[in-house]
Amino acid sequence: MPTTNQRWVLASRPEGKPAPENFRLEEVELADPGDHELLIQAKYISIDPGMRSRLSADSYAAALQVGEVIEGAMVGEVVQSNNEKFAVGDLVTGGFGWQSHALSNGRGLAKLDASMFQGPLRVTAAIGVLGIPGLTSYFGLQDLGQPKEGETVLISSAAGPVGATAGQIAKMKGCRTIGIAGSKEKCAYVTGELGFDACINYKEVANLEDAIKGACPDGVDIYFDNVGGEMLDAAIANTNERARIIISGAVSEYNKAEPRGIRNTLRFITHRLRMEGLVVFDYFKQFRDAQAEMGGWIMQGKLIYTEDISEGLETAPAAFAGLFEGENFGRRLVKVN
Repeated sequence: MPTTNQRWVLASRPEGKPAPENFRLEEVELADPGDHELLIQAKYISIDPGMRSRLSADSYAAALQVGEVIEGAMVGEVVQSNNEKFAVGDLVTGGFGWQSHALSNGRGLAKLDASMFQGPLRVTAAIGVLGIPGLTSYFGLQDLGQPKEGETVLISSAAGPVGATAGQIAKMKGCRTIGIAGSKEKCAYVTGELGFDACINYKEVANLEDAIKGACPDGVDIYFDNVGGEMLDAAIANTNERARIIISGAVSEYNKAEPRGIRNTLRFITHRLRMEGLVVFDYFKQFRDAQAEMGGWIMQGKLIYTEDISEGLETAPAAFAGLFEGENFGRRLVKVN
């Protein structure tokens, strides 16, 4: 019999920070699975700050159209299957967005090995530290940053899922690692639990450029940027010769009609800097190997992660808006009841 699917769609394009009226909760009926199809019931969905730009315009992918389901990753359970590769009860992940159910023909769907998820490795890690945020950290730092022992790595949004993972990998590589975060509590987490060498609370310093200089007296060799704007310029001003700047995100720019951009460009010439943006899907063929290595680090206690989970599909828009207020502590997810 048909299944009632609840889904959040784009109702209107945000102007500035996303608001409740930009989203609409719909109920639609899904037909029973056809040949080679399966029905998935969502357990968790991801809330991703990088989606903000696509709500207004083309970005790393085409703009989301009004009426389309808000995109995000899902961990779900197969509840009906006519596909020989998937059985009822299988746990799976896929990019099905903010909805309670999804029909699939199996393409782009990954089956999870339930036996993997034990101890510190929870099933939610599949769309967090072992999903796009963690993989962004893994490939961004190691491939674009190419850290060397003894170098100084500076990371913005250090308490977020990307920054937290990148910082821990930098420490494994023998780097001195400095975070930037937006509260005393987040800085305490970054230095205490994650093991960063220091953390700058950017909301409490008079001059961020000077604060970075104080925390990085030998200069910055790698800057892993998740924020952009003024913070990026302050970091650039403290770079060493041939420093590498990894652009993972620009959360400070997403809600601006006219983004500030970077202004401290002369140093790229004088210090031979290299800056490169990252779209993690370019590394798709290497995902499985990276996930296996990071999963091993988690089981060994070398890599920890934090999740910020809201209850109920109805909370998704508020959880998304809260990302731009600095509310989240770790990977933001919604548990779909």
